[in-house]
Amino acid sequence: MSIVKGLFGAIFFLLLSNCAKSPERNCKKFKTGTFEFKTLLNGELATTRFVRNDSIEIDHFQNKSDTSSIRWINNCECVLKNLNPKNRRERKALHLKILTTNKDTYTFEYGIVGSSKKQQGTAKKIN
Repeated sequence: MSIVKGLFGAIFFLLLSNCAKSPERNCKKFKTGTFEFKTLLNGELATTRFVRNDSIEIDHFQNKSDTSSIRWINNCECVLKNLNPKNRRERKALHLKILTTNKDTYTFEYGIVGSSKKQQGTAKKIN
């Protein structure tokens, strides 16, 4: 009887450990480069292209550019702060956290620093 329980426990453990595979999170390769982020805006697909180095991010959206400083908290989290804010909303820093990574994309969540309201997106590294 105890052999059966031991065998059942070992099989259960193997099944459970195979299901608990954590998602890939290789954030270092996404700290720099050129990226695209697509989102729905007023019912239409809009694309933002941004170039990031270790301390600056330049966003290009609808023929306009914005530059933000980047302060990396760790390899997967950073805080972006607009260097030339045009209004009060743009003065607020943005917290970005990479949740999962794949070959050339990463899924992230972002929101205003200190706010519990978060949004998610996926960015693709194009260079």
